[in-house]
Amino acid sequence: MQLSKLEKVDLREVWKHEALDFTNWLAKPENLELLSDEIGIDIALIQTEASVGNFNVDILAEEENTGRKIVIENQLESTDHDHLGKIITYASGFDAEIIVWIVKSVRDEHKQAVDWLNEHTDSNINIFAIQMEVWKIANSPYAPKFQVIAKPNDWAKAVKKATTQSELSDTKLLQLEFWTKFKEFVQDKNGKIKLRKAYPQHWYDISFGFSNAHIALTINSQSEQMACEIYIPDAKQLFSALREQKEKIESDLAEQLVWEELPEKKASRIKLISKGNLSNQESWEQYHLWMLEKVVSFQKVFGKYIKQCAAP
Repeated sequence: MQLSKLEKVDLREVWKHEALDFTNWLAKPENLELLSDEIGIDIALIQTEASVGNFNVDILAEEENTGRKIVIENQLESTDHDHLGKIITYASGFDAEIIVWIVKSVRDEHKQAVDWLNEHTDSNINIFAIQMEVWKIANSPYAPKFQVIAKPNDWAKAVKKATTQSELSDTKLLQLEFWTKFKEFVQDKNGKIKLRKAYPQHWYDISFGFSNAHIALTINSQSEQMACEIYIPDAKQLFSALREQKEKIESDLAEQLVWEELPEKKASRIKLISKGNLSNQESWEQYHLWMLEKVVSFQKVFGKYIKQCAAP
């Protein structure tokens, strides 16, 4: 067996100009998807070179499903104080909750600064310091790699918020821990599913490529039920089209679903329900496995039928 060696490529060999080359490359959907996979946040482009007073942020984006603003600052050099100040200025200018700083390398003092900001800001603010790398093997094509150097600690922030503001009940803290561990479980089992930040709530949303529908997982401590559902925020025609395929969808899933049109609301949902007690922590891994399996099957089956509904 003949093995070759990974070779690290200088960033300037790939992207000569930071704004013209790298920013435009990153702004392409397939490359933002690579970044999304690495940080676990679904990123949708709004604009490149968006103005903030006399300054321009490289990329302004938003988180799919939530609409939270994201600012991305690119620097094909080592971190410096100037850009640290800029990302804070950009975030305040756009009221962004997610800051992504992509650089050639992260100096220790700036990693410490990002870690400090993540620890001392509230749970809405999330800052990532990411080292951009490019690799190749012999004469292979270049392979980009986003290496996360500093990121928010969701659990620490929630505990801090609960301690200082007494806003999180025991149930909320349990919900946060449940979804945090679910995210870790999925990342270990299936790296293809993009997962968002965990929040102290009874639901967890997962995008699967459609702007008019997403998958929602729920666990209700009062009813002792958990569910996997297709949540359709504002597209009754899509719900009706899917319901016309009810027998085929349920056959493909080998499941009987609950179809809730919710005529008095804009939203509709298609739900699969199972038993699940949030307080029963010994069963969490079993619950996580059930949820992961249903997410995978829902992505496959509903993805096919939603595409058919959208076809001319």
